[in-house]
Amino acid sequence: MKKAAFLAAALFLAPLTAVAQDMTPPAAMPAGTYKVDPTHASLIFKINHFGLSNYAARFKSFDAAIEFDPKDVTKSKVTAKIKVPSLETDFPNPEKLDFNKELSGEEKWLNDGKFPTIGFVSTRLELTGATTGKMHGDLTMLGVTKPVVLDVTFNGGYAKHPVSGQPIMGFSATGSLKRSDWGLTTFLPALGDEVSFAIEAEFPKAN
Repeated sequence: MKKAAFLAAALFLAPLTAVAQDMTPPAAMPAGTYKVDPTHASLIFKINHFGLSNYAARFKSFDAAIEFDPKDVTKSKVTAKIKVPSLETDFPNPEKLDFNKELSGEEKWLNDGKFPTIGFVSTRLELTGATTGKMHGDLTMLGVTKPVVLDVTFNGGYAKHPVSGQPIMGFSATGSLKRSDWGLTTFLPALGDEVSFAIEAEFPKAN
């Protein structure tokens, strides 16, 4: 019985292993514009909550694009826009208190009526390994533009996706910022100044 189960598992995993082996290194990916696939992307951020926990929330909607140069990946460019009204928490009973709207809309927080997007434009990419790097860029939030650095990992890519047939790349990125640098000082220092974030995204080729 155990042998049969092992064989069944091996037969199931074999195609997946073959697909993984067909992944394309960055230098062999086609050049051009890659745009984020919103069905395979997430942006989560955390902030210390009164020293008790690291409270997590997310933005459900953001656009991002990569101008990819496989001949010299450090010359690639990234732009992104986060839609502030898409902020989402797990706060219960929204009919009593719409906490998502409070954080995204109130002037003391992200004030989406005046600043509906958070923007990012890369300025420099330095490689730290074969598939890792530090992406330097300018983040614009609440009308203020300041530099940030993201630790980026190229998870893999396909010159021809096994399902869609189109070129696609996948990345993970992490980073942190001090919200007070952008003028967001509400409830400091009870709520942490440092905001950490993690991004997961897949980018199919757009042209």
